[in-house]
This record gives sequence, structure tokens and C-alpha cells, in this order.
Amino acid sequence: MERTPDGTPVGVDDPYTVAGVCDHLTDDGRCRYALAYAGQDPEFTAARRRDDYACHVGEDRRWRACPHYRFTTDGKSCVRCGIEEVRMAHDASRPLVEEHHLQYGRASSDDGRESSGIEDGDGDDAGPHEITVGLCRWCHAKVHNSFARIDDDASPDPEAIAEREARRTRESTETSFTSASERYGSSESSEET
Repeated sequence: MERTPDGTPVGVDDPYTVAGVCDHLTDDGRCRYALAYAGQDPEFTAARRRDDYACHVGEDRRWRACPHYRFTTDGKSCVRCGIEEVRMAHDASRPLVEEHHLQYGRASSDDGRESSGIEDGDGDDAGPHEITVGLCRWCHAKVHNSFARIDDDASPDPEAIAEREARRTRESTETSFTSASERYGSSESSEET
């Protein structure tokens, strides 16, 4: 199983099987990285410019071949148990769904060379790439503290369901309609005096 640079398991054998469409890919198939960060990698940008900024991995989506591939989660639901996030406005409570790194960006090794901390022996990796998925707090702990995998057929933890339902109840209470006369009392009694 793959491990983070710190040696903890990330819960999947191959992060690229879970990863989706590159964050830099536009709807019309162009590379947003080459358009927005031209000065970061001039050679890459020049090659993309010659090809009208088209994404170079093509239809077969071999994301490993792109040096700037990145897939980050939207954090709307847990990929392991499926529980959905419920965020409360103006509330600093901990989110139900957290970002879980399957693979990190470049890290410097002891000899000064850049290394991903992940060995996969493909030979075609241009990365390492940042790849993240959303996991609820409970699944996140299970993946890091045990042999749980992100592709396990798991049900939401009872505590996760209770927390989600408590948030939904607060949400429906806050969005319910209460007239001003109900909130602040009737003004008729003050007018009669």
C-alpha cells in the first residue's frame, strides 16, 4: 500500500485509480496551468502554447505523464462511507468531511534532491502530484490509524450520522420563518395604552 512521506498508509494501492480530472483542465480541454502560471515552467508553457494550450495527456487521460497534474477534493462527501458535509454559516465547528492526501507534492530528500516519498516504479511519472479525496473525520481516523482503505464498502459511523443530523436540525431551525411580531412580541398591546 502507498504511504505518505511520513510513512503512514494513505488507504489505497494506486492514488491514480481514485484521482479524477485535473484541476487545471478547462471545459474546452485547455491547460489552465499554462495559461495562469506561464512563468513557473516556461518550457511546459511554450509547448502548450504551440499546441494552442491543449492538455497534452489527451483522451487516454494518462495523468502521470503531466508534470503539473493536480486533483483535489471538493469536500462535499466522504468517498469511503458517503456521508455528506453539512456546514453551518458563521460557525467555526470542525467540518464533517476533511481533505485526505493520497499523494503529496515534491519534498526534499536528505541529499538535496527532490523526491516524492512514494515509490511506484512506473518510470513514466512526471510527478509527484497532489492528489486528495474527501473523508469524514471518522473514516479519516480509521485510514490513518488502522488498515482501513478508502475503497472499503463502509457505512457511516453512528457518531458521524448523529453529528450530521444535529447540524441539519440546527440548519432547519435557523432557516424557519418567524414573523417579527412573534419574535419581538405584538405591538398592539403597546398601541392600546
